[in-house]
Amino acid sequence: MTLEGKFVVITGGARGMGRAYAHGFLDEGCRVVCGDLSWSGNGAEETQAVVEAAGGLVVELDITRDDHIEAAFAATMQRFGTVDVLLNNAGMRQRHLIPPHGIGKVLGVQPEDWRRMFDVNVFGTLAMIRTFVQPMLEKRAGSIINVSTTGTDPRWYRPHSREQPYMASKSALTNLSLYLANEIAEYNVAVNVLFPPHAATTGTREQDIIRKEHGIMAAGAIPLKPEAVVPLAKFFAAQTASTGVTGKVIYAADWNLEHGLGGPDKWLSEG
Repeated sequence: MTLEGKFVVITGGARGMGRAYAHGFLDEGCRVVCGDLSWSGNGAEETQAVVEAAGGLVVELDITRDDHIEAAFAATMQRFGTVDVLLNNAGMRQRHLIPPHGIGKVLGVQPEDWRRMFDVNVFGTLAMIRTFVQPMLEKRAGSIINVSTTGTDPRWYRPHSREQPYMASKSALTNLSLYLANEIAEYNVAVNVLFPPHAATTGTREQDIIRKEHGIMAAGAIPLKPEAVVPLAKFFAAQTASTGVTGKVIYAADWNLEHGLGGPDKWLSEG
């Protein structure tokens, strides 16, 4: 598996898992384009410096805005001329919609908040795919990686967490991904879904404390390092539909364990 020289576009790439993805692909010799709402605060400046020093590109990107997507695509094509991998990491978290605890019930969340969540996690991601898949379709090769959540899988179903409409939006994204994988397989473009573990990103620990105070279990076990998602992302990035894996949903922590990269104890956050 070689990724050297591939052109990788990452949304939500400034912080947390997005930053981990960026560092991981840069380590493989990829040329990286990172988009995010803001490049200020929580380590975003460091991410920008590293990406640009490696010859990559950072862009301001709100995936709910067509003009932002079009500008990001134009900048990417002008700089690199193509796209090999699209990693859709950007998304609205439940705590961003309903701060600070993120507790939302199906009948309790207002219609406009359902729309806000779906505008980002479903329609925004779909808009990114519609635009950035074009070079892949033309050259009949590429990989799309959509980041979802274990809470959309019946094995990890957790209705007690009260995380609507976040879970519904991610379920829609997972379903969309599997249908898309089938639709564009003839173009040799892979589409896969990555389930990240509960990771120690900005605000995770604070939200867990608040949710416990409200009598609702935290979303997962002890938070792991954001870097725990990187090995699976690299594997997915190397796939094409005709010669590799497509239409799969894989949990990053399981993948690491099954491939000799260690269980959760190896990836525990030190923070």
